[in-house]
Amino acid sequence: MNDQSELESMKPPFWWCLRHERVEGRDGCANSDRLGPYESFEAAEQALETARQRTAQWDADTRWNDS
Repeated sequence: MNDQSELESMKPPFWWCLRHERVEGRDGCANSDRLGPYESFEAAEQALETARQRTAQWDADTRWNDS
């Protein structure tokens, strides 16, 4: 499925494919190659930024730091 408008009209859930760097529906790549599921197309598009933000929050959480 290559047409973005077709993907956007699909029902959730959606995933961000790490191999193809695009949003996929249920029938996309293997789960080991993608992030999600997300309830909206837009949330799946933001998957990498969401992961960066969560990593920064975890890194800043002193409960998990040894120093």
